[in-house]
Amino acid sequence: MIPAPRRLVLAAALAAPAIARAQQQRPVTIIVPFAAGGSTDVLSRLMSERMTQTLGQTVLVENRAGGNTIVGAEYVARAQPDGNTLLMAAGTTLSINPVVVKNLPYKVEDFAPITLATTYPFGIITQNKGPADIPALIAAAKADPGGITYGTNGPTTLTNVAMLLVTERLGIRMQDVTYRGDSAALNDFVAGNLDVLVVAGSTAVPVFRNGQGRLIGWTSLQRMPTTPEVPTVAEFAPGTEALSWFGLLAPARTAPARVQQLHDAAAESLKDPRIQERLTRDAQFIVGNTPEEFAQFLRDQDRLWRPILSKLDVQNN
Repeated sequence: MIPAPRRLVLAAALAAPAIARAQQQRPVTIIVPFAAGGSTDVLSRLMSERMTQTLGQTVLVENRAGGNTIVGAEYVARAQPDGNTLLMAAGTTLSINPVVVKNLPYKVEDFAPITLATTYPFGIITQNKGPADIPALIAAAKADPGGITYGTNGPTTLTNVAMLLVTERLGIRMQDVTYRGDSAALNDFVAGNLDVLVVAGSTAVPVFRNGQGRLIGWTSLQRMPTTPEVPTVAEFAPGTEALSWFGLLAPARTAPARVQQLHDAAAESLKDPRIQERLTRDAQFIVGNTPEEFAQFLRDQDRLWRPILSKLDVQNN
């Protein structure tokens, strides 16, 4: 007869694979902390389709917008660390909020990095009857300080902080108008209620190609291959660069083997030619790095943005 302590150990050992199988029979849900239709949502849905095939486990996308991505991020930070609830974070989530938001209900250490999916600049779009280029925007803004409106995803989101940096470097002042996601800002822009639209490439490029506005600049150092005719802000204010990013994370304490499994599926999805074509078209740089490299990237981002936020005197919430 097997002694009681050994029976308990044996039972636990036999139960572990069954528990793991049960966990993996449940769908994986990628939480997008923005409204549906934006660039974060598009990337997540593209990756989820391919990851479903690779994992052999259904991967779904759920939008939990609100609070400058805080709502969705807090939800994942408090989720079971079984690898079935993931966060598609943006730069705002883990590069900006930890610096500027008081009493933030999560911290970077609450997450296990899986992979940095992409990085990207913001496109600056004016109305077709508005300023035709960066010098014209500078002149118009100086002629009417604070009179020109531009749309972002909210105070202290990366679109907002990027434009604070851009306007400071260009020596101008404009009025920020807050929206809950790119789609809402785009609708107001197309309706003529907004002078300037500041959005990621997945929104900026179609607006430009469809003739709904003028794409007058990118917030990257180099011009984007998909729009070589469009200059960068750095060409008028040397050294000006403001990039955001999208990265996949699990709750902290998720088993390393599960993190690696999710990484392999996510990184594999980013190699899909169909996904690469779409992301390149949307002016994103594909990364797909390791969990360790993503963790280092987050540390580097903190060192980058803290002095900029301090210099720009962004107010804490």
